[in-house]
Amino acid sequence: MLNRTATRNRVAVAVMAGALLLTGCADSGDDDKDNNSNAGNGGGEMTTDEIYVRGPVNVPADEGTPKDGGTLEVVDYSEARSLDPTKTIPSGAVGGNALAAVYDTLLRYDNVENTYAPLLAESLETDDDTTFTLKLREGATFSDGTPLNAEAVIGSIGYFMENRGFNTALLAGNIKEMKPVDDLTVEFTLNKPWATFPMMLTSGAGMILAPAAIKGGPDKFTPIGAGPFKFESYKPAEELTLVRNDDYFGEKPHLDKIRFTWIQADQAKYEAFQTGNVDVISIRAPKVLEEARRAGHPGYMTPVGNGNTIWINSREGRPGENLKVRQAINAAIDNELYLERTADGAGLPSRNIYSKAFPYYTDIETADYDADLAKKLVEEAKAEGAVTEMQYVGQSDPASQAGAVTVKAMLEDAGFKIELDLVRDVAEQVARLYATNDFDLALGAMSIAEDPYMSLMNNIYSGSPSNPAGYANKEMDALIDELQTKQPLEAIDTLEAINKLWQESIPSVVLAEGGFFSPWQDNIHGIDKSSNDIQLYHDAWKE
Repeated sequence: MLNRTATRNRVAVAVMAGALLLTGCADSGDDDKDNNSNAGNGGGEMTTDEIYVRGPVNVPADEGTPKDGGTLEVVDYSEARSLDPTKTIPSGAVGGNALAAVYDTLLRYDNVENTYAPLLAESLETDDDTTFTLKLREGATFSDGTPLNAEAVIGSIGYFMENRGFNTALLAGNIKEMKPVDDLTVEFTLNKPWATFPMMLTSGAGMILAPAAIKGGPDKFTPIGAGPFKFESYKPAEELTLVRNDDYFGEKPHLDKIRFTWIQADQAKYEAFQTGNVDVISIRAPKVLEEARRAGHPGYMTPVGNGNTIWINSREGRPGENLKVRQAINAAIDNELYLERTADGAGLPSRNIYSKAFPYYTDIETADYDADLAKKLVEEAKAEGAVTEMQYVGQSDPASQAGAVTVKAMLEDAGFKIELDLVRDVAEQVARLYATNDFDLALGAMSIAEDPYMSLMNNIYSGSPSNPAGYANKEMDALIDELQTKQPLEAIDTLEAINKLWQESIPSVVLAEGGFFSPWQDNIHGIDKSSNDIQLYHDAWKE
C-alpha cells in the first residue's frame, strides 16, 4: 500500500520472487495507524538508536484537508548550480529536490512500504529481471505542451547516459537496448538480471527531460519537464524559484510556488527554522540532527550507512595508491574522538559500512582505530618509498574546521604530514570529489541505504565515473557484480563479504553511520520522500 500522501490513486509496484507485481492500491485511508517511527514523541528523550530510524516521524496519520496557495520556503541542503541532471548528483543532498519537482520521475521509491510506486509511469513489469516493460501515463505532457511519450523517455535517458550523468556506469554497462513498443510503452533489455533496476528510474535517469530541453545539448540546456512545478527564476548562491505547473497530468499541486535557498551550516539552518522564517530544512550534522529529532518536529528521517567518511584518493601518483598508506590512515583516525570534537559526541561512530537501521546489516570485525599500528605502517610505507605528505579537503564551517584540525593532528601523530584545504561550501566540495578528483583526503559520505548495490557500484566499482577515490579492486568488482542480481535481503552473504573486503583494502575511513533529517513546520503537510533522500512536493500544502 502507498503511504499517507498517495492521493492520486497511484499504482504500487511490489517486488516479489524476482518479478515486479503490480497491484492497484490507493491510499489506505487507515487513520488508526500512524506511518511514523516516533509519532507523538513530543520532545521526549530518545536514545541515539531511536533517533536514527527510517521514515516519517511525528507526522499525524490524518493531516487534514489540503489548502491551496502559498509559497513553500525550503532551505535545501546544497545548491545544484544547474538544473541539468547530468551536471549534478541528483540526490536530495545536491539539488535533487528541485529537479524532481521540475521533471518528476518515472517511479517513486516508497520508503515505508519498500516498494516502487509509479509517477510519470503507469506500470513497470518484468518476469526475469532482464526485460522490463514500462507503460507511460496517457495524457501526460511536458510543460511546453509536447507529449511525454516513449521516444521522449528514450531520448532523455540517452542524453543522461551520453553526458555521463550520475549512475551512467550502471546504466550504460547494463542496458543492452531501449526500444518503443508503442507510443506509450518502452521496453528495456538488460545484459544480465538486475534486481533493483527500478531504483534507477526513481532519480537521475528517471527524471525525464523534454525534447526541447536537450535539443541544443548541455551547452544550451533548458529546464523543461513534466513535473508538478516549472522553473521561474534562479540567482546563483541566492535562490531558485519554481512555480506551479497548471498543466501537470495529475492532481494539480496545492502550492503556488517553492523557493529554495541555501545556508551553509546546519546549525544556522536549524536556527532559521526555529524562528519560523523557513518551512522545511534538510540537516545531517549529528548534533543538530539529534537536537531537532528530540524536539519532536514532524519530518522525514533517512538513516544511512557510511554517512561520514574520509575518502582516500588511490589513483596513480597519489599517496593513497599505496595500501599500507591507506591502512595507516584508517588506523590513525579515532572516529569517536572525531565525533567528540565535531559534534559534542553526537552520532553513531562505526566502521561498519552499513546502517543498523536496514535489515541486511550484519555485525562483523572491523578495522578500528589503533595508533600503534598506524605508526608502524607509516614507518614501513616510508621505508618502501611511499609518499606520506597529503592534502586534506574539508569545508570551512566551524564543525568542519574542528574536524579538519582533529584529523590533521591524528595523522601527523602517526607520522604523516598534512596540509589543510578548506573550501567554501558543500557544492564546491562535491565538485572537488566527483568532478575534478583534486584531493588526497577529503571528507564526504557514501550514504548506503535502501539499495546498497547502487551506492557500491557508483562509489567503488573500478569503472564508475562517479568513483571519487579511484579505488579499483577486481575482487570487489566481482562481488558487486554478484550483488546486482539479488535483492538486498537475498544477498546478505555477498554484502558481508563486501564489508569484510572493505576493512582490508580501505577505500575510505568510515567514521560513522549517518542520516538526513528533513523537519518541517507544524503547518506544513503532504511532503513525501523517494530514493536518495529526494523530497517530493506533489501533495505538499501549508495552512
